[in-house]
Amino acid sequence: MTDSLGNVRLQRAYEDPAPGGGYRVLVDRVWPRGRTREQLRIHAWARSLGPSAQLRKWFGHDPAGWQEFQKRYRAELADRERAQELDDLAQRARDGPVTLVLGARDTENNQARVIADELERRLAADQADVIPTATRAARRNTPDTPGQGTGATRPPRPG
Repeated sequence: MTDSLGNVRLQRAYEDPAPGGGYRVLVDRVWPRGRTREQLRIHAWARSLGPSAQLRKWFGHDPAGWQEFQKRYRAELADRERAQELDDLAQRARDGPVTLVLGARDTENNQARVIADELERRLAADQADVIPTATRAARRNTPDTPGQGTGATRPPRPG
């Protein structure tokens, strides 16, 4: 299972690393059994991004609790330190592929999916903030460079 959401990819720790996986980060709080760092070929272990032990045990990968797990887990990820880690991973995803490595058997209902959604949300927000210069100037209806107008004039400022 190697899923791709733009530059953010998910891969189980028990599969061979996919070529072109870019920056690989383990996003589990516990190390995957029977796997070495060399086998995982990870660049980092973002242990603190994993769900709390209490939340992990409550969820138990029961699909019936998936919606509530996401809600509770997103609340945990909103913590300032975790949010900063997510911002750092989003920055890496802006620059190239990021693979979130996870140990869970359930490839649909797991913390890596939530992390990937959070990263994609950050990347999408960045895209919304990027407006081409010509469009920005047209929206303001003012020149981008002094002396190069758009044809509209601004009333003089009161004095």
